[in-house]
Amino acid sequence: MPAIANENPNYRTPLSIVATIIGISAAASLFLAWLVYYHQPTDVAGTQLAFLPALNATFNTLCTVFLIFGYRFIMRRRITAHRNSMFGAFLVSSLFLVSYIVNHALHGDMRFLGQGHALRVTYFALLISHIFLSVVALPMILITFFLSLTGRFPAHRKLARWTYPIWLYVSVTGVVVYAMLAAYR
Repeated sequence: MPAIANENPNYRTPLSIVATIIGISAAASLFLAWLVYYHQPTDVAGTQLAFLPALNATFNTLCTVFLIFGYRFIMRRRITAHRNSMFGAFLVSSLFLVSYIVNHALHGDMRFLGQGHALRVTYFALLISHIFLSVVALPMILITFFLSLTGRFPAHRKLARWTYPIWLYVSVTGVVVYAMLAAYR
């Protein structure tokens, strides 16, 4: 299949697909920004579904595990195991997104109450990089999956080299941000 993708110009990824994925990703990011920063939460007291932040961290942890195994599998040329791991990462990331939306619709944004300049700088540096890279990662993940699912493996490999470390960073920092918020309530 890779030879077909390299030789056949009609097998190139249509720009309309990439533009659609980027447009959907931008709309999703704008919705999440509105939800986090402007939407009035419906359960400010946090009595409903209070377990959601911990569930989100669990989904991020599982995503990290799937990503690491997926990488190891592809390095060993275990294509089926790699594909299954990446679908696992995509599934738990999707579940994370649903849980994240519900959590923020109910409870709003959690405030970091840690004290000390170094601690606050560390937290906000992690948070800002996590948010920025999650916005970047979303279209990259979707395009990387599209390339794989449509058999465009040379392009998939090229983009996956960038997608993987960004997705992994977002998953790991999501857990770290949650841990810091939980520790300093």
